[in-house]
Amino acid sequence: QVQLVESGGGLVQPGGSLRLSCTASSGTLDYYSVGWFRQAPGKAREVVSCISASAAIVNYVESVKGRWTITRASDAKTVYLNMKYLRPEDTAVYFCATDPGLTCTADNIYYRRTQFASWGQGTQVTISS
Repeated sequence: QVQLVESGGGLVQPGGSLRLSCTASSGTLDYYSVGWFRQAPGKAREVVSCISASAAIVNYVESVKGRWTITRASDAKTVYLNMKYLRPEDTAVYFCATDPGLTCTADNIYYRRTQFASWGQGTQVTISS
């Protein structure tokens, strides 16, 4: 299983931007679909975006469509989540993960955790004035 490390979180004002990075500290990410997830206090963890192994397919949940972009770096070790027009409701801990239970198609983004999941430790994103 690949080891993942997230970075790039922080405190920004509403309307601001952040770029989160998900880096494989061991192995590479080019064989996996990768998902970005978030968990707000008192809420369940939810998938917000995904990118297929080839990067040909990306998808987003409705609440972030048009504001955020997921991309892969050419080094095959990093996936980015570029977040613009941030809102207070985007405040959460953000995680990246690989898992065969991640469905990432043009029409659907869905996650069911399996025993083969690899997760990072998370990075805090706080949107506040």
